[in-house]
Amino acid sequence: MKTAIVILNWNGKKLLEQFLPSVITHSSEEATIYVADNASTDNSIQFIKEFYPTVRIVENAANGGYAKGYNDALKHIDADVYCLLNSDIEVTKHWLQPIIKIFKNNSSTAIVQPKILDYKNKSAFEYAGAGGGFVDLYGYPYCRGRVFNHLETDNKQFNDVTDIFWASGACLFIRSKVYHQLGGFDEDYFAHQEEVDLCWRAQNEGYKAQYVGTSTVYHVGGATLQETNPHKTFLNFRNSLLNVVKNVPKKWFLFVVFSRLVLDGVAGIKFALELRPIHTWAIIKAHFSFYKNFYRFLKKRKKLQKKSDYNLHTSIVWQYFVLGRKKFNELK
Repeated sequence: MKTAIVILNWNGKKLLEQFLPSVITHSSEEATIYVADNASTDNSIQFIKEFYPTVRIVENAANGGYAKGYNDALKHIDADVYCLLNSDIEVTKHWLQPIIKIFKNNSSTAIVQPKILDYKNKSAFEYAGAGGGFVDLYGYPYCRGRVFNHLETDNKQFNDVTDIFWASGACLFIRSKVYHQLGGFDEDYFAHQEEVDLCWRAQNEGYKAQYVGTSTVYHVGGATLQETNPHKTFLNFRNSLLNVVKNVPKKWFLFVVFSRLVLDGVAGIKFALELRPIHTWAIIKAHFSFYKNFYRFLKKRKKLQKKSDYNLHTSIVWQYFVLGRKKFNELK
C-alpha cells in the first residue's frame, strides 16, 4: 500500500528542524515523505533541500491555509493513502504499521487517527484529537480523552481500535480516492474544524473513520496559532456553525442552529466576565461571517448525516458545565 506522509509548512523551519528527523527515522522505509510548502518566506525549502534531500517538496503558489494548502498539494502526490501530518508532531517507532494494517483489512475504513498525546506532557492526551473525535447534539466537537478544555491522563484506557466520528487534522490518514471523491477539504474554512466536515461528509457516503490506539504520536499543539489567539476563537466558532449548516439532519436543523447561536452568546458573555473581551468580539465577528455565508452553505448541503455516531441524546455543554462530567467515560 503506497503511503505518502504530507507535512504542510508555512514559515516553519524551526519546527521542521525539531520534528522532521523523527518522521524520517520512523517512517522513511514505509512511506514517501513530502513537505507541502504554503509559499513560505523563511528558508524552509532551502533547509530541506540541504539537509534532507530525500524529502520531496511540493511548492504551493500561495498560503491558502490548511484546507487549500492540502487541496493544492495533494493534486500532485500519487499514493493509496495520505497521512496529513502537522509539522509540530513527533512520531514513534512502528507508528505506521497498525494503521496501514487497518486500511488493508477494512475496505470500508477511509479515515484513521492514531492516539495523540501532548508533546509537553507525554502522559496526557493532547487537545487536537486525543483519543478520537465525536460531535454532540449541537455539533460541538469533543474527544475521548478531551472534553472542552479538560484533558485526561493516558492510563491506556484508549489503547483500543474503535469507530469514531472525526479524526484530527493534526494527524489524519485518508484513502486518496476518498479524499478526491469528496473534493478534499472545504476551502471556505481556511483552518480549524475542516477535518470534522470532511469526516462528516465521508460518513454520509458510507465510509468509516477509526481510531487506532496502538499507534502513538506527540503533538505540541498551538505551535502555528496559539490557543489565546482571538483569530483561532473566530475560526473555531464560525466553522463549527458552518458544520451545523452543512451537515445536521433536516429534522434537527432549525433547533440546533438557534440553540447554537444562543449558546455562543453565552460563551461571549463568559469571555467578557473573564475580562477577555477580545474573544467576545471574535465570537461576534464569527457570527457576522456566519450570517454572510449562511445561504451559500445551505447550497452545499447534499446528503444528510445518517450515522448513529451523531448522538442526538448528548449535550456536551449540559454534561460538562452543569453536571460536571469531565471525562469521556462519564458521559451519558
